[in-house]
Amino acid sequence: MAKFLADQRVFLKQFWSQYRTTGAIWPSGRSLSRALARFVREGTGPRRILEVGPGTGAVTAEIIRGMNAADRLELVELNDDFVRHLQARFATDALFQTVAERSEIHHAPVEALTADQSYDLIVSGLPLNNFEVVEVDAILNSFRRLLKPGGTISFFEYMAIRKVKACISGSQTRARLRGIAASLDRLFETEVGRDCVFWNITPAWVHHVRLGEMR
Repeated sequence: MAKFLADQRVFLKQFWSQYRTTGAIWPSGRSLSRALARFVREGTGPRRILEVGPGTGAVTAEIIRGMNAADRLELVELNDDFVRHLQARFATDALFQTVAERSEIHHAPVEALTADQSYDLIVSGLPLNNFEVVEVDAILNSFRRLLKPGGTISFFEYMAIRKVKACISGSQTRARLRGIAASLDRLFETEVGRDCVFWNITPAWVHHVRLGEMR
């Protein structure tokens, strides 16, 4: 319980100070986390797995539970407090310690990862609908660049979030949301699975997209 409350305190602090990049009022629930880690559980190793925007590590825990003995996990996180929290979890959390020697945290945006790095799976917790269109396109292009041919990316978005925001926002925000929708529609052309997660604080869709053929 103490560990759970510590995660919530760190998350809520960042939500209030950096909502645009945190994107949620609560860490991902177990159902959403399991859906995001679906292709981790279903695959065979050895694989290189990249988690983008892990936050306090709610989804990371499900990724670890689904990893094979030869898999390697890398995380890319920009937020200073989240990085420190994740470092502490790999040092002290029994589950995280099981993969600590084959895990690495990159304190950087995903766009900064070098071209020689490539991954079999990418799991993203980034709140894409909070970003500018140019930022979303840069992130998606990084995913395409970093994913191995035939690899899979899993990410989520809250149900009807763009429609709701469009109804209560001004013209600039509506134009931004239309641009994001267009970028994601191109991504959905290679969608290989979609999970509906009702049991989450704010129900969500989890999209699984195979990008290898788009490189």
